[in-house]
Amino acid sequence: CRQCFACRNGGGNCCEKLQVLGVHTDGGLRPQFIVPARKLHSSKKLSLDQLALVETLAIGCHAVARSRAKAGDNVLVIGAGPIGLATLEFVKLSGARTIVLDMNAQRLEFCRKSMGIEHTVQFKGDGSEVGELQALTDGALPTVVIDATGNSKSMSHALNYVAHTGRLVYVGITTENVAFAHPLMHRRELTLFASRNALPDDFDRIIRLIEDGLLDTSPWI
Repeated sequence: CRQCFACRNGGGNCCEKLQVLGVHTDGGLRPQFIVPARKLHSSKKLSLDQLALVETLAIGCHAVARSRAKAGDNVLVIGAGPIGLATLEFVKLSGARTIVLDMNAQRLEFCRKSMGIEHTVQFKGDGSEVGELQALTDGALPTVVIDATGNSKSMSHALNYVAHTGRLVYVGITTENVAFAHPLMHRRELTLFASRNALPDDFDRIIRLIEDGLLDTSPWI
């Protein structure tokens, strides 16, 4: 709307009157709809298949921007579904070490073979993943954890994987309650971020990255 508090402060992704196509209002299967020209992000180089991926990738792009991941960080992405895969693309671009945690061995294999992720951990429900994460991070645990599951149990448990003074980002969304023991968060002085949608600059950045060959869309397509 460009008028509410969020919009006036550069947070149009959480506009108080937000109307996301296909979520708050009917989507792209309508015969026609009208949007302001400022909402269009064009490219003369990308295929339609590549352009179709920009919005999905933007969710991960914004989440990693929220996390402030950088070279030297150990970043854990929980959940290797579409949003988790989008997230790890931008963790890799940040120069941080990327670690992926998921219950599904096939998804982890895809991360290794098709997405170039060296470090994957399978969640087995017995707590063994904590030891594996410590082994990968010299005992410190990941500096940044990004939960892309949308599962309330996973989101509640994710704090256990964050290093002291680390950052946790929720990019997956759940309608259920997320709960954790406060002393764990307080003792480690953790920082908790939510990440919603994306910003116009995220779309423009992704288009440039694909055009410049820095983001490979072939595994997605």
